[in-house]
Amino acid sequence: MSSKENKSAKIKEGKKSNKSKEETVKDDDKGETFNEIEKFEDLDIDENIIRGVFSYGFEKPSPIQKKAIRPVLSGKDVIAQAQSGTGKTATFTLGVLGRINVSENKTQALILAHTRELALQINNVFRQIGNYMDVVFNLSIKGISTSENINALCKKPRKPHIVIGTPGRILDMINKRALQIDTLKMLVIDEADEMLSEGFVDQIYNIMRTMPKKMQVCLFSATMPVNFFDITAKFMNDPIKILVKADQLTVEGIKQFYIDVQKNSYKFETLCDLYSLLTINQSIIYCNNKKVVDDLTYRMKEANFSVSYIHGGITPDEREETMAAFRSGSTRVLISTDLLARGIDVQQVSIVINYDVPNNVENYLHRIGRSGRFGRKGVGINFATHYDVEKMKNIEQYYETQIEEMPEDLSSIL
Repeated sequence: MSSKENKSAKIKEGKKSNKSKEETVKDDDKGETFNEIEKFEDLDIDENIIRGVFSYGFEKPSPIQKKAIRPVLSGKDVIAQAQSGTGKTATFTLGVLGRINVSENKTQALILAHTRELALQINNVFRQIGNYMDVVFNLSIKGISTSENINALCKKPRKPHIVIGTPGRILDMINKRALQIDTLKMLVIDEADEMLSEGFVDQIYNIMRTMPKKMQVCLFSATMPVNFFDITAKFMNDPIKILVKADQLTVEGIKQFYIDVQKNSYKFETLCDLYSLLTINQSIIYCNNKKVVDDLTYRMKEANFSVSYIHGGITPDEREETMAAFRSGSTRVLISTDLLARGIDVQQVSIVINYDVPNNVENYLHRIGRSGRFGRKGVGINFATHYDVEKMKNIEQYYETQIEEMPEDLSSIL
């Protein structure tokens, strides 16, 4: 239907997924159990970390935090799966900060992220939650000169306790003997499904070959591909698995709708109508490729919308500047490709619009997970042509949810 006809569409809110039951996490090999925490104060860690958690804005732990923080603090290998926006980053942040000894002048933890943007996001969370600790951080990514990274890693009198970086830069620092690896006690890999894909797995293996044998390894991910455990078995030691089933990975707290736009040429008019009818604080629009991002950005600016965009074709400095403007609220609409979907973490985002329905069902979760962050309500809206019918069915089947048509009365959406 055209955008004019969309206003008469009917909608029901998507089906709710079943909540997972609260339970203890068990180390099957040794019979050890880790009771879930009910509040952050239950953790036996430095009170300055708890102070940082509250200062960051968390009031009570999310389900993944309840289940996974204690296993990470135990020093055991951990594989944890949870939906985007549920507090995974804060989970391993608390675990790492709780395990390091700031009085020791040595590098103790390494955090790997598959993109520069995600590394920056993780670095920001660590610095805010660790704000009241005397902890030294290092960020090793493109955009920071190699010489600057080397100097920071070898810095005297204080070396970084925690290093956060991308695989390529970290491997370079190891090969240049700048990164102190013999003192590492833990490695965390975020968005591990992406990291262990074909593009990064060789780099990860090369990094792991240099690591201390008794080092703790923790993997965090939103999805677990079929070959995931075959790969992780090569460098993990009987990990504790904290997994969420696919039907629990869906969309609790996120209302999902679709608009039948019939064909691509109707999408822009539909988008303009949508923004004219809704009062939206901040939103993200996802497209399937750079060309669509560029074209849509141009057309929205021509229509006097305040928008910004990111994709793999712009420089790291441009991406950082764009994200800073979006986080500050200078621009209210961000247009992006899937490449950077996981590096976008903006608390104020209330609506995610799939201008193009994602080609990969797993990317659907990463996209709409940008709304309704950490327990807040969010909305995901899909612009579907008749070519997208099969893709929409696959998404519904994969997440055991129902995405229904846009309502005539939009007041109930936000």
